[in-house]
Amino acid sequence: MTHRPEQPYEIISDIGVEKGAEKLTPERIREVIRRYLEEEGGARLRVYADTCVHCGLCSDACHFFLSNDREPRFSPAGKVKQALLPILRKKGDVSADFIKRATEIAFTECNLCRRCVMYCPFGIDVAYLMLFVRRLSHKLGVVPQYIQDTAHSHAATMNQMWVREDEWIDTLHWQEEEAREEIPNLRIPLEKEGAEIFYSVIGPEPKFRAQLIYQAAVIMNVAGQDWTMPATPGWDNSDMCMYTGDEEMVARLKKKHFETAMRLKTKRIVMGECGHAFRSVHDVGNRFLGWKMAPVPVTHAIEFYSELFQSRKLRVKRKYDIPVTLHDPCNVVRGGGLHELARYVIHETCSRFVEMHPNREHNYCCGAGGGVINCGPPYTHKRVVGSRVKAEQLAEAAAKGARVVIAPCHNCHGGLEDIIKHYGLDLEVKFLGDIVYASIDKEG
Repeated sequence: MTHRPEQPYEIISDIGVEKGAEKLTPERIREVIRRYLEEEGGARLRVYADTCVHCGLCSDACHFFLSNDREPRFSPAGKVKQALLPILRKKGDVSADFIKRATEIAFTECNLCRRCVMYCPFGIDVAYLMLFVRRLSHKLGVVPQYIQDTAHSHAATMNQMWVREDEWIDTLHWQEEEAREEIPNLRIPLEKEGAEIFYSVIGPEPKFRAQLIYQAAVIMNVAGQDWTMPATPGWDNSDMCMYTGDEEMVARLKKKHFETAMRLKTKRIVMGECGHAFRSVHDVGNRFLGWKMAPVPVTHAIEFYSELFQSRKLRVKRKYDIPVTLHDPCNVVRGGGLHELARYVIHETCSRFVEMHPNREHNYCCGAGGGVINCGPPYTHKRVVGSRVKAEQLAEAAAKGARVVIAPCHNCHGGLEDIIKHYGLDLEVKFLGDIVYASIDKEG
């Protein structure tokens, strides 16, 4: 759908947004906003809001803007102007309909990818401003239903997917049994106190992608690592509450995660391939808890694989021979600087690598991160249409011979699969761990 200023917005019905807005009154909106601005609207918010001159230099950085025929309201500055500035200017005197529209903009038209920050002459962090709006929506009880359900799962079970404690342990035993058919002495050590590594994953792995736990166990075993996984809540490093604006729940989740690692007296946390979880564990969560630094060092899977190859604890038996390209996940590249390490691992394990353009910290967002994919089916079409420029980038890599897209992030994996299906691209998406597992010498 091509959007123009004179055209009405595409109407998307979301029960979480609709039912939440029905409960709002002008007095409630005004009271919550004014208290929120007083308690949390500090100098950073005011400086960003007052500094933006709406020059539009951020526009060409935004895949939503580029994919929607350069419609101004999809530009980062345009989204700030629509969703946040009226709240500040009117000091909370806005309607329930305004809150609904601001919620949709902040949750589903901005991936918080921070690509626009790199092009802003003042370094304004639009992702921070959109998260500010999301937290306001959370405080008002107006949040897309699918992502709110996930936040409820975090609150009730301390994991993203309503995985019960016995289901978690059963999954680990199941994957250990499967892997022992390949490597007879393999173990997935549970509750091993004093291990060098606490390996953590996100909720979808035991729920939908258990083979990734299998592969990680094989890699750990082949590399001779001293590692463990917990049998208690705290194993899930993911955090959709970070994207709903529920900062109090973010603090609970990260506290549980780090306390589990400390209870086991592990030296560091090595986490699977996930971007938003890396952002939460490595960056956001510790600050919500008031910690200057995390109490246990955190290593992303990309860093970990590169360590194992550099130290020769992993050796390649046969390079992966299908041409690959690499999607740079926003949270581990722009937010973590791991782009060269990812390419090092690819060059170690793959026979042919086709670079996307633009790449590294300039790579386009997949359109799924920042909680956008977690807002669910009501917004799927809008999301893939807003990722047209990413589809064009993928098509260009495919035209140069790429047949596999490596995406070292769960949300990116799902987002890219949706784009590939929608635009009919001849590509397959794999995790970096898939490639490592396929190429290493498991016998040596």
